[in-house]
Amino acid sequence: MREYVTLVCKECSNRNYRTPKKTQQTEKLELRKFCRPCRKHTDHKEYKK
Repeated sequence: MREYVTLVCKECSNRNYRTPKKTQQTEKLELRKFCRPCRKHTDHKEYKK
């Protein structure tokens, strides 16, 4: 089963993306995505509500 998590930009702390994550995965998800406010590709880390 998958669970949805929000991704937060490390530079501007803006919540930009929502993506599915497998429930068995224990470490936090970290991806390199485009941030519109920063206007560049930055690292995004998982933010769980």
